[in-house]
Amino acid sequence: MKRSSRLAVAAGSLLLLAVYVLPLWRIELLAPQYPEGLGLHIWVNQITGIKPNDLTNINGLNHYIGMRAIDPDTFPELRFMPKLLAAAVVAGLLVALIGRRPLLYLWAVLFTAGALAGLGDFWKWGYDYGHQLDPHAAIKVPGMSYQPPVIGSKQLLNFHATSWPGLGGWIIVASLACVLVVAALEWRRARSPQAAPAGTVRPAVARV
Repeated sequence: MKRSSRLAVAAGSLLLLAVYVLPLWRIELLAPQYPEGLGLHIWVNQITGIKPNDLTNINGLNHYIGMRAIDPDTFPELRFMPKLLAAAVVAGLLVALIGRRPLLYLWAVLFTAGALAGLGDFWKWGYDYGHQLDPHAAIKVPGMSYQPPVIGSKQLLNFHATSWPGLGGWIIVASLACVLVVAALEWRRARSPQAAPAGTVRPAVARV
C-alpha cells in the first residue's frame, strides 16, 4: 500500500471515534396534534428523545395502538455495539500500520458487511415493533402496521414519519467510503503493469 493510502485508512478509522458522541440515526414524527414534532435519537449505546419528553410521549402514543414501549435496556445491540466500534477502529489502524493489500481488501469487505448487517438489524427492529401489536389495544385499525422507514418518509395514520442517518451515521458512511475508495485504488494499482515487483526482468521488445 502507498503511504497516502495507509494514512487515508488510518484517518477514516480514527474518524469512527466521533460516533461515540454523535447520534447514529434520527427518527421524527409530525402530526397536527404535535406540530413541533416528536423524535428519537439512536446512539451507539442508547436511545433518547430529541427533546427531553419525546421518548415518554412516543411510548404513550405507542401504548394506544398496541406497540411495545421503547426501552433502551431491552436492546442487546446497545451493549455490544460500542465494543464492535472499538474493534473496527483498532482493525482499521492495524491495516494502515501493516500496509498489506490483502488485509485492506478483507477489511473493506468486513466493514461493508458490518454496515449492511447494522441496517438489516435496524429494519428488523422496526418490523417487530410495527407488526407485533397488542390485540387488546385501545386503537385498532384492521390491516394496519406501524413500521417506521429505515431511510426516507412514510405516513403512519396521521403521523408523518421520517428516518435519516444522524451525524454519527454519516460519519460511518464517510469512513466506509474512504476505505472502499482506497481499496479500489490499491486494487487498480496492483493490477497495473507498472506494479511489477522490484528485480523483475521485463522481456525485451524485439526491433524489426
